[in-house]
Amino acid sequence: MRLLIDGNIILDVLQNREPHVKESAIIWKLCETDQAEGYISVLTFANLVYIMRKDLNAEAIEQVLRILMLIFRFADLNESDLLEAAEARWDDYEDALQAVAAARIHADYLITRNGKDFQDSDIPALSPAEFLGIC
Repeated sequence: MRLLIDGNIILDVLQNREPHVKESAIIWKLCETDQAEGYISVLTFANLVYIMRKDLNAEAIEQVLRILMLIFRFADLNESDLLEAAEARWDDYEDALQAVAAARIHADYLITRNGKDFQDSDIPALSPAEFLGIC
């Protein structure tokens, strides 16, 4: 099963955000143990670094990247992704990019805590709890 993991799930674990960390950590574990094929968009990683910038120096950024690379694959973005997301005319362009990336990698699900933001996605968006409920 192929999953595109949204940034909020990654941040739940990296920042130990309660009450979400437990379910998000299970998603990580499924990817780490190859029970699911987890992807993160390159945009998500850039956003993570920006959000956590006060806590990260250059060495810490590299360390987080290396940890994520052990567990997840990275989905790149290309010009056609940018155009497709723009043409979708979603209120949130970044969410449209996530949905486009999920479709391009043939994800089965997009795992996020903001499912309402992905109502127009071709790929079903599920929270960690919803996903774990169907596994």
